[in-house]
Amino acid sequence: MELPNLTYINELSGNDDSFKEKIIAIIKNELPEEIKNYQNAIKNSDYVVTAGIVHKLKHKISIFGLEKSYYIAKEFEDNLKSESTDLQPEFEEILNKMQNFLYNL
Repeated sequence: MELPNLTYINELSGNDDSFKEKIIAIIKNELPEEIKNYQNAIKNSDYVVTAGIVHKLKHKISIFGLEKSYYIAKEFEDNLKSESTDLQPEFEEILNKMQNFLYNL
C-alpha cells in the first residue's frame, strides 16, 4: 500500500520552510481531533456525521499524497451515506498510517 509523504506539502510551500512547518503543525493539531470525532461517530453508528468527518479527512489524505487512499475514503464516504460500513477497516488503516507518519515528523 502507498505511504504518506510530503510531496504535495513541499510543492505547496515551495522553498518557504516556515510555511511548510505551519501546514504540518496545523495538520498535527487537527488530525487527532478529527480522528477522535470519527471514532465516536462510527461507534455510535451516526453515519451522516461519520460521512461528513470522512469527507474532511479526505482532504488530509490527499495532502499526504495518498491518491489510492483518497479513492478508498471517497467510496467509504459514499458507503456511509448508504448506512454501510464497507471499507471501514481499509479506511482506518489509512488513518493509522497518517498518524504514524505525523508522529515521526
